[in-house]
Amino acid sequence: MSVLPEQRVLTTLHTVALAVQTLGHNGVAAEQVLDGSGISASELDNPARLISHAQELRVLANACAYNRDPALGLSLGKRMHVSAYGILGYTMLASRTLGEALRLAIAHPALLGTYFQLNLLATDDEVRLTAAGYRYAPEMALFNTELCLASLLTVVQDLLGESVRPRRLLLAYRSPPHGASYGEKLGCPVEFGAGSNALCFNPALLERPLPLADPVSHQHGLQQCLQLETQFHSRQDLCELIRQQLNGDLAGCASLEQVAGRLHRSARTLRRHLQQLNTSFQHLLDEVRYDKARQLLQQTDLPIYLIAEQLGYSEAASFRHAFQRWSGLAPSDFRR
Repeated sequence: MSVLPEQRVLTTLHTVALAVQTLGHNGVAAEQVLDGSGISASELDNPARLISHAQELRVLANACAYNRDPALGLSLGKRMHVSAYGILGYTMLASRTLGEALRLAIAHPALLGTYFQLNLLATDDEVRLTAAGYRYAPEMALFNTELCLASLLTVVQDLLGESVRPRRLLLAYRSPPHGASYGEKLGCPVEFGAGSNALCFNPALLERPLPLADPVSHQHGLQQCLQLETQFHSRQDLCELIRQQLNGDLAGCASLEQVAGRLHRSARTLRRHLQQLNTSFQHLLDEVRYDKARQLLQQTDLPIYLIAEQLGYSEAASFRHAFQRWSGLAPSDFRR
């Protein structure tokens, strides 16, 4: 029997504790919010207690059932300050620039506790902090998207020490009945049906120095983040981390050294752990490239050379040879 992602992935109690506290202000008992999750109210102050995403999702579903605010996800996200992320949050605060802090968070999704694959994408005149790849409880997708984007904005504001506003908010779905709450709570124009979920900023914002930057504290915090992360991941989970990096930016993750840098690990350590799992970086790279190649060939009209480019190949011929090896067909034959 396969293990669902929400049953396998571990996270902290930060979001659960915030939900219990918020609902408590509205007269809902902690036991009601925690019902069926396997979490007791006495555990909420235990920093060492780890829970599964399935347990967290049960608490959030309970919170939605007992709460009358349709924009609860946005409200909780506005209260998810950077300090809620423990050592990761403090290490982000000690980072040199906003861009460095956000890339640190993206490299450690387990410590961030996100249900999404986060990425920073630069366009012509803006940078987008995107949230994609949601694959958990579908009935909670809207709530979790609101929670994710609102909390990311709160973190950005905490890091800079000011209430900076995005240029705009992009959302992949149609406006829900409480759609007006988005602009009111996040303070920016909102575009529904945009095809992606993203907070959009001025690119210069990423280079802004952080007021609490401290290189010594940052390095010390980074080491603690790496130690804590070992509690979240078995070695098999390392493969998933690498796949996430590859899915987010194939062109920028063509080598083990590049991915190791993004994960703040040494290439030697990654290689050794992958060998112990009887796999290799090249095998994972081929898996992701093959999946993405099939998707692009089936769902787009992009010419072969552009698909090769998106997959990180410098030459279309190299992509054609690789695809023939994976599928037994030439890319053009597969498309037909």
